[in-house]
Amino acid sequence: MLEVQNPWWIGEPDRDWELFEKLTYRIRPKWLDGLSLEPFSVNFVVGPRRVGKTMGIKLLIRELLKKVHTPYAVFYFSCDVLEGYKELLEVLKDYLRLKRRKSVKTAFIFLDEVSLVDDWWRALKFLIDRGELRSDVITVTGSISLTVGRHFETFGGRRGNGRTIEVMPLSFHEYYNLFYDEFFPSKGEEVFENYIETGGYLAYLNGTLKVEELVGFLKADLKALDRSTDLARDVMGAILDKAPSPTSFNAIAKVVGISPHTTRDYVELFEAFHVLLQVLYLGGDGKVYPRKERKLILRDPLIVRAMELWTRRRVDKAVLYEWLVQEHLYRKFGEVYYYRNSYEVDAIAGNLKVEVKSGERRGRYPRDVRVLNGPEVPGFLYHLR
Repeated sequence: MLEVQNPWWIGEPDRDWELFEKLTYRIRPKWLDGLSLEPFSVNFVVGPRRVGKTMGIKLLIRELLKKVHTPYAVFYFSCDVLEGYKELLEVLKDYLRLKRRKSVKTAFIFLDEVSLVDDWWRALKFLIDRGELRSDVITVTGSISLTVGRHFETFGGRRGNGRTIEVMPLSFHEYYNLFYDEFFPSKGEEVFENYIETGGYLAYLNGTLKVEELVGFLKADLKALDRSTDLARDVMGAILDKAPSPTSFNAIAKVVGISPHTTRDYVELFEAFHVLLQVLYLGGDGKVYPRKERKLILRDPLIVRAMELWTRRRVDKAVLYEWLVQEHLYRKFGEVYYYRNSYEVDAIAGNLKVEVKSGERRGRYPRDVRVLNGPEVPGFLYHLR
């Protein structure tokens, strides 16, 4: 009964479209424009849960239905009802048979939360290798196994024009534009105070997500990978205790009472879950030193609140300011580093070197280092795009 998840086949609207129109805060995600819609393509959309991947896909489907010759050319399936790759393969075969009956030349196939299906990639690779998807555009979304197993990297040349898109909570620029079209410094500070409380999760702003749910999602993901939630909580607690100073796997391991190898495993899992980011040391010689101490930053204010709740810690606002600058630079440039010698630079990315101070400027820095005090952070983040 594929039509249950594809109501547009029988002339009915999707319930997510109706829900979207009722939301107080809503936007068309910019990441949709990064997807390849040219056949043949296999796109991967990765990101934390409840960040808006499904709603974004549903909005794209609504747009595509205005362009295709028949609604049967658009197929959506939420994979959370499937157990394994064989069931997924049968679902896809059922649709391909329908596609042939309806004389669809190019189909837009959306497999949502496919990472919940064991060995999902086997079904997709099988059909690609048989040439049954050669004229189609496939978009796959997920969180856990897509990022941890990195199975999308094993597709190699099987992806055609496809792209990998990382979906994260709203940036401050996107968040601010929910309320105002033009940036005003006074309003910037006001909205920023809200941002550091709510983060960029539209679901939280709209009252459909609670902070404790983020903790629950993380614990469920850890259990799915046979990891200890207690150990993970202790590692996260040690990370928050040491922030924003650089630290090492050895230092965290000593605090928690585990091996550096185990510590690294949990840190990399947090990174794969899009909870944290590792900021490596960039030397004065322009080389990256992965063996030196690194900064471990949390990627969104609401994630910070969730981790505070889970570990019973408190993160200082000055730390959050630094993390937000580092995260936003990472989103713009795809990389971010730090430097420390006779002076410190919190974030280095592209042609920018930024040091964040919670109070008034103090100390002396080279002319190419931009020093931000607290009130300057909102404007800097807004214009960084």
